[in-house]
Amino acid sequence: MPVADESIFWLTIAELSARLRAKEFSCVELTRAFCDRLERHAPRYNALAVSLREDAIRKAREVDNDLKRGRHRSPLHGIPYGAKDLLAYPNHPTTWGAKPYAGQVFDAPAAVLRKLDGAGAVLTGKLSMVELAGGGGYLYPTASLQGPGLNPWDTAKWSGGSSSGSGSAVAAGLATFAIGSETSGSILTPAAFCGLTALRPTYGLVSRAGAMALSWTLDKLGPMCRSVEDCGLVLQAISGKDGDDPGSAGKSYYYAPQFTRKFSDLRVGYAPSDWDSLPSSDARAPLQTALDAFKTMGVQWKEVELPAFPYGPVLSMVLGGEAGSVFEELITSGKVDELADKNQIAGLKSYLDISARDYLRAMRVRSLMQAEIRKMFYDVDVLITPTRSTTAPAASEPLRRAPAAAAPSAPPNAGPRGLREHIPAMNLAGYPALTMPCGFAGALPLGVSLITRPFNENTLIALGLSYQSNTDWHKRHPKV
Repeated sequence: MPVADESIFWLTIAELSARLRAKEFSCVELTRAFCDRLERHAPRYNALAVSLREDAIRKAREVDNDLKRGRHRSPLHGIPYGAKDLLAYPNHPTTWGAKPYAGQVFDAPAAVLRKLDGAGAVLTGKLSMVELAGGGGYLYPTASLQGPGLNPWDTAKWSGGSSSGSGSAVAAGLATFAIGSETSGSILTPAAFCGLTALRPTYGLVSRAGAMALSWTLDKLGPMCRSVEDCGLVLQAISGKDGDDPGSAGKSYYYAPQFTRKFSDLRVGYAPSDWDSLPSSDARAPLQTALDAFKTMGVQWKEVELPAFPYGPVLSMVLGGEAGSVFEELITSGKVDELADKNQIAGLKSYLDISARDYLRAMRVRSLMQAEIRKMFYDVDVLITPTRSTTAPAASEPLRRAPAAAAPSAPPNAGPRGLREHIPAMNLAGYPALTMPCGFAGALPLGVSLITRPFNENTLIALGLSYQSNTDWHKRHPKV
């Protein structure tokens, strides 16, 4: 029968899967409902790059045939989802959010989409993004072929970059989950601004074959979802070795949080300044409440701060050196001038002036950072920090800083360093992070992040599951 219950658009993967297997509706009916909703509401948020309705219905028919025969391929079997438009999809435009690539078409899907197809998930649409995933640094949220990503909690606010469409679509119930990408904050930031649970995997855990490259040594793909469990289920489906990605770590992830260490054995590092002085005044109380909730879990606590390095500038130099090579033809051909943001155009052009000496110096400093961060994790197992210290900014105003440097470097004598630079620091190190909604400042969501050692995602998942079993922030959604 047709899907008439609006609540299905807010269900988790496990909940939706159970209803499919109970035959409350067919996968075709479910997919049509999500396609209708995506096409109807996505323009309000500038979230949709390409609708894939026909292909999605075709896939849904295959799923229904499987279910009739009692075949259940995975927890994702029959689940509608969306993907950031930097992922190649055959016979349809893959625009990378940018006018110069508006007509670009690939013959084969990105590896992550191929894996999700094998798991039985149903791709309903490509989702908008900041042009070229923010390469060059942009000043305005309007830096996208589809326009600024708008936040479903308040459409005057930004949904965050560069996975803006992914953040908007999942928050608005237009997709059960989405695949985003992060080079320096582009999974964590829109998830925090839009009230989502999302996971930035360890560098190399998920293949980037078929994804637009921005920075070969920084780029990561990951799930943006409704719950911690959903993140684990999606990560299990998309992880694994891939010879087509030179950065592949050759490892897979298996969802098994029940086998992690006892919480009483875990040492969690935090910085008081992250919670009591850095956040905006309206965010401090809800963030402190979130921290207090974690303090009831029985873990050990230790005050820490990041080693003193210029994380933002080093990340910008590494990204710039690599992106200048990736987009050299775009820049030298003059087509770069077709981009929407003049600041980004200038930034991309400046990348060609980065010398090998400067790039290699940044990489040497990066190796020192990585060594010190490894030492930091000798004393702790997990770090906890606000994902962002403020809520989403206005979509109509300039951003205070280009997102390439996702958090400012602390100037000398600026007070406690804390963990405020966790986004550039941990992206340079390649460490995984989980962000979860943890309350509101006014009407806008806030997020809290957990960070751990490489390939230790199940520890994040276990702590996150415990948090979400005792809170309901992840179950709240905007009126659409």
